[in-house]
Amino acid sequence: MLLHKRIVFALFAIGVITLGNTKAQEIRQFDFGTGQVANGYTQVKATDVYADSTGFGFDYRSNPIAINRGSVNGKEDPLTSDFCTGIGSVFFSTKLPQGNYQVTVTLGDAIKATTTTIKAESRRLLAERIETKPGEFKTVRFNVAVYDSVIHPGRMVKLKPREVDKLDWDNKLTLEFSNTNPSIDAITIEPVKSPIQVFLMGNSTVTNQSLEPWACWGQMIPAFFGSERVVISNMAASGETLRSSLGRRRLEKVASMLHRGDYVFIEFAHNDQKKGSGETAYTTYNQYLRTFADTARNHGAIPVFVTSTHRRNFDKSGHVINTLGDFPDAMRMEAKKEHVTLIDLNKMTKTLYEAFGDEKSRTLFVQYPAGTFVGQNRELADNTHFCDFGAYELAKCMVEGIRKSDLILKEYLKKDLPVFDLNHPDDRDHWDFPFTPMFSSIKPYGN
Repeated sequence: MLLHKRIVFALFAIGVITLGNTKAQEIRQFDFGTGQVANGYTQVKATDVYADSTGFGFDYRSNPIAINRGSVNGKEDPLTSDFCTGIGSVFFSTKLPQGNYQVTVTLGDAIKATTTTIKAESRRLLAERIETKPGEFKTVRFNVAVYDSVIHPGRMVKLKPREVDKLDWDNKLTLEFSNTNPSIDAITIEPVKSPIQVFLMGNSTVTNQSLEPWACWGQMIPAFFGSERVVISNMAASGETLRSSLGRRRLEKVASMLHRGDYVFIEFAHNDQKKGSGETAYTTYNQYLRTFADTARNHGAIPVFVTSTHRRNFDKSGHVINTLGDFPDAMRMEAKKEHVTLIDLNKMTKTLYEAFGDEKSRTLFVQYPAGTFVGQNRELADNTHFCDFGAYELAKCMVEGIRKSDLILKEYLKKDLPVFDLNHPDDRDHWDFPFTPMFSSIKPYGN
């Protein structure tokens, strides 16, 4: 009876929230370097450090370098004749209110080849290995969500201590440029009108992990969508259960932002199964699943259930052992009963891990000897949480799940994506991805 009252109260609270804290923002245009400034653009020099008073600048101890090529072949283009680059990662931030934005980045160097990987906020992958030849310039577009913890004045998401300083929850957009000679010529930021919002809800296997070497599929999957309409908002958090997501007002926050035609992806089980969570498979767990699905539908959005990833646990015959009890089957049953689209990531990760095998599957997880990262004094051996490579492979699994579903969302995946064969996954030795220079040896909540 108490659970029923809580659910009714949660739905009532969610129902009265309106989208009141998203403000329209005019177009912002930045021209990087020390040369001529393009008309209508704000110049960004290497010495411009982010401050709230200016609302833009290089951030997080970046060491940018400004280069001015001047006239090339008798012509000087204000946008492309000068740029900013750096060794390692270069962070650029601009102050923005909550909203959905399309970011257009011009990359390239008149003299040297460049390779650029772009991440946003807490290491959300948005553009992977953009390459230009000497004298070649490319324009990259992607959508990004900027949000804060405010639901409406006086009511906020109850962030966990480790989330308070996460880049996801502040009123600014931070972009990270890395790889080989990333050359930033210009950035334009403008509001996206009526996007399809995809909200991700879950735990430490879904959230945007802000610190290396931890990563999740939720922070990799934005790079697999085209720029036309879709924007990803990852509201998952380490250590979360369905019940605690309600209690911390995460579902309420999502409900306050929902529009008709949006999506809510829901993946929980790792913490829900634990003693003291207040949830059991087929009973309270399923009731909470219905609460999440009903909340999405009541706002005209589309719920999607995602069965939880397996932990890395093999038997002597090389098969993955289920450590999640009845929770995956409980979600499958609820999806069928409530006619909710199901992406069976649990089943896919079993196939994926077994394709790698017991030993090689370690490359999917945070398993590194001491000294791999600066400040790492002990071995990391985690069979639950993923490294960048593992998160990337799981994002590919999710893409295949979306492709095989009846969701209209699949039409917005990038058109040139190759089919991912789970029985023949990528080789870690042939995969290159730049680390973000932010490290922690502390495991995420909910280990």
